[in-house]
Formats: sequence, structure tokens, C-alpha cells
Amino acid sequence: MLKNKVAVITGGTRGIGYATAKKFLSNGAKVVLFGSKEETVSKALASLKDENPDWEVSGACPNLNDAEAVAKEMAKVNETYGRIDILINNAGISDSTGIDDYTSEQFAKIMQLNVNAVMNGVLGVVPIMKAQGGGVILNTSSMVSICGQPGGVAYPTSKSAVNGLTWSLARELGPSNIRVNAVAPGITRTDMVAALPEQMIQPLINAIPIRRIGEPEDIANAFLFLASDMASYVTGEILSVDGAMRT
Repeated sequence: MLKNKVAVITGGTRGIGYATAKKFLSNGAKVVLFGSKEETVSKALASLKDENPDWEVSGACPNLNDAEAVAKEMAKVNETYGRIDILINNAGISDSTGIDDYTSEQFAKIMQLNVNAVMNGVLGVVPIMKAQGGGVILNTSSMVSICGQPGGVAYPTSKSAVNGLTWSLARELGPSNIRVNAVAPGITRTDMVAALPEQMIQPLINAIPIRRIGEPEDIANAFLFLASDMASYVTGEILSVDGAMRT
């Protein structure tokens, strides 16, 4: 579905990002992973290469909060491959701190990575996509961007901002043949969720109409569809992948 496409995935070393990288590679894409540390990038690349030595995958660890650093890394990718067809802004951090214990610094930190860094990725890739005649930008939102959550107010706030960014950029960049969409995962079996005790997991499952927690591959499948030509007329959408758990 993505033969010879070039994709950059931030937060691509584990969880949803890693599953998406694996899904894209298995569908013929060339993938560049952005991670926070050299060791996590190297570990992810080694794991993917062990699975299939023929996969064309590389990695880097620019500071996503530094727009200039991100732009330079995007330019390197473009120089290496001659194009960037897909950007997935997946890196982010969650939070559950109650409002009584919140600080402005904590709020700003979450907004910085979950919103500003997304915009840095956009700013770094849009000139490249315009010059090549189009592309796809996909953002990771969240179920709580739609319904909120009790505690950790910065997280749903940041993901609501991602939705607004997605809708607005889709309208602005459509004439340049750049599609912009987001995926809003529900409770997904990432490292954090997998570490929860069974007595906490089961009530979560009971609240999901489809009666299971999402897998990273479920989210990766949504990204694959939106990145592919099958979604060539889909832009400005926030695709919920949450088993209908939206309240």
C-alpha cells in the first residue's frame, strides 16, 4: 500500500510509533524513525532489522522542541531519499496529575511536546511536500481530545489543540495536494497500560463496548489507511480508534 513511499515517524521507537513503522515497512515504505535518545533509536532499528534485513529503515534523534533542529533533520531525510511523502507526528507525553497539584511549568512542558513539537514537524516538512507536489501529514490525537478526562488537564487540552491544527492545516494545505488527518486512539496496550495490574485493566475493558483494549497494531492500521492512496479524498478528519469508548 505504500510502495517506495518515504515516511518520517516521530516517537517511532516504541508503542504506537514502532508498530506503525513496522506496518509501513511491511507495506513497502522507507521509514525514518525519530526518537528521543540514540540508544532507543538504535534498539528499535536493530529490532526491525532483525525482523527483516531488507527493510529500508534509519533513525535520528533531533530535539523536537527545536524547530531549527527538526527542519535540518527533515532536510537530511529529503537529501537522502529525494522526498518525504508522509510525516507522522506521534511523539507525546500523557499526564494524570490532579489540578490541586498542577504547576504552570508542568502544563507548559506537556503543551510544548504535544503541540509545539507537532508544529515544528509541520514547519519542517511542508516546504518539502509543496516542492514535490504533495504529501500526507498525520497526527496522533487521543480519545480524550473529544471527551476530556478527570485529571491531567494538559493532556486533553494538548490533543484538542492537535485536532484544531489538523482541521485548519487540512483546509490550508489542500490546494497544495497535502492531506492532513489525525488518529485518536482510545486505551491502547502501550508499555504504560501493560504495566497496570489486572484489577485496574478489567474495569477499563468493561467500559469499552467492543470489550477489549486496543493494540498498537490497531492504531497502525488506521495510520496505514490514511497514509495510503485509499484515503486520497480523506483530509481534515480525526479518526477515532477506541472501540467506541468516548465518554
